[in-house]
Amino acid sequence: MTKRKIDLIAIDIDGTLVNSNKELTKEVKVAIANAREQGIKIVIATGRPLSGAKRYLQELDLDDYPNEYVISFNGAVVQTTNGQAIFEQKLSYDAYVDLEAIARKLKLHFHAVAMDRIYTAERDIAPYTLYNSRIVKLGISYRTQAELRNVGLIKAMFVDEPDYLDQQIKSALFAQVKDKVSLVKTEPFYYEATAAGVDKGTGLLKLCDHLDLDPARVMAIGDEANDLPMIKAAGIGVAMGNAVDVTKAGANEITADCDHNGVAQVINKYL
Repeated sequence: MTKRKIDLIAIDIDGTLVNSNKELTKEVKVAIANAREQGIKIVIATGRPLSGAKRYLQELDLDDYPNEYVISFNGAVVQTTNGQAIFEQKLSYDAYVDLEAIARKLKLHFHAVAMDRIYTAERDIAPYTLYNSRIVKLGISYRTQAELRNVGLIKAMFVDEPDYLDQQIKSALFAQVKDKVSLVKTEPFYYEATAAGVDKGTGLLKLCDHLDLDPARVMAIGDEANDLPMIKAAGIGVAMGNAVDVTKAGANEITADCDHNGVAQVINKYL
């Protein structure tokens, strides 16, 4: 195999970088360290906010630097790992109101996320909202629609039981907001909305432009539908063995699953 020169590797977290126990394995850490020694930039690309990536950035010695980067909120924010924003695209208040109304009509649990807080209009906070709070290390506040008018929301999330969520997101109501938001499944129990035209692919291209890198010399690795745009934007798009079918179909190649060090295997292959 002729090895293509790689300048940057963008890696999703859940189901990709970490195993089913949300742990970074020794094999993955060694492969990433070897890539960095060869001058390859490692970038976490996640639906989480920066706070939710901190643990893994610290383990990889990528945290709190002005010249290391993270693509967060499904591409709605691109920033340095010490928090300096390079790109940020908020969700409009109008879009938030429409999405919250859809959630009420379809009886779906729902919350919105700002840079530093999760907001819900449900007094009885949903289990998956509590779970998301723990994973991304953000607190939760109850706020009415009106109280969120001047809050800088980055994304919104429908969070519910997988089977019920899959059934409800087929509703024609979502067609009414297609011009305002990008909608994508990020976990079996998450259906997320960012501003229209925003995804991990656009975030990756913004970062490449900032760093003056050719996307053809970028590898992107992921497993869920929200990873597909960056997999397509990169010169080498890699789907995990545990990836959903649509992501596998759009990738250049498929590596092992997250419980068998798929990230390490594909990095080592190209190094």
